[in-house]
Amino acid sequence: MQHSVHIRRLVGALLIGGSLVGAAQAATWSDNFIGYRYGTQFTEPGNPRNIEKHVLQFTHVSGYTLGQNFLNLDLLQSDSTDPASGGESGATEAYLTYRHQLHYGKLFGEALTFGPVKEVALSGGFDLNTKNTTFAPRKRMLLAGPTLKFDVPKGFVDLSLFYAHEWNHCGASFCDVDEIEFDPYYQINLAWGLPFEISALPMKFQGFYNYNGKKGSDYQGNATEPEQLMRTSLMLDAGMLAWGEENQLWAGVGYEYWRNKFGNHGKPGVDTDAPTLQLEWHF
Repeated sequence: MQHSVHIRRLVGALLIGGSLVGAAQAATWSDNFIGYRYGTQFTEPGNPRNIEKHVLQFTHVSGYTLGQNFLNLDLLQSDSTDPASGGESGATEAYLTYRHQLHYGKLFGEALTFGPVKEVALSGGFDLNTKNTTFAPRKRMLLAGPTLKFDVPKGFVDLSLFYAHEWNHCGASFCDVDEIEFDPYYQINLAWGLPFEISALPMKFQGFYNYNGKKGSDYQGNATEPEQLMRTSLMLDAGMLAWGEENQLWAGVGYEYWRNKFGNHGKPGVDTDAPTLQLEWHF
């Protein structure tokens, strides 16, 4: 009964912003890009070997009269060290993230400011994933909470505190349950995008950091531990330098830091330190 109340509250928060399509029709600004990441030192829980991955990314960000939208889809292709079910090729994963922000100032006519904070938002969203391994995860997560938007000279810095609720699936024989509903947990999310110049070179420093609290027991009844994930990159506006077109082609390097991946601990592959090469084509 308590879980059903949590679910209704999360769904209500998620629906506050309406649909992405409806908001996009009234967009006051937007940015879309196709991205690519490549690295050879990714990891997966229970797997002691480094994994090579190619990641194709689509990202949409837009603002409208009451707030803003963020949508990201990653398509990840592993090499054979992270095998698909059957073991004949590397696994393929799709991971979808959507976040919506309602801005206090746009709702009530005056921004809610204090100290370094220039605005406060109510945020909601979801994560969905699927991967064709023997484990066969199917993550479904809803979250909602306040976001503090900091006053920076250029770009953005957002700090959010989310209430999160997650469901998932395990198709592997070692799992005691096929479907699992984790305990609700909190997520601290820091996201940033900061443009700057070095000797007239247009650059940006961007990324996010998540800290997830414990979410109860896993598929085998083991207690989960807090999880940390950071993805960040330092990018150069290569298109501006090459043919004078601003914010079109970006190239740079990134880094993925992951601890206690998915709440797992005490086994191989739960910690990641993966440098990456990255490209973005904006349109």
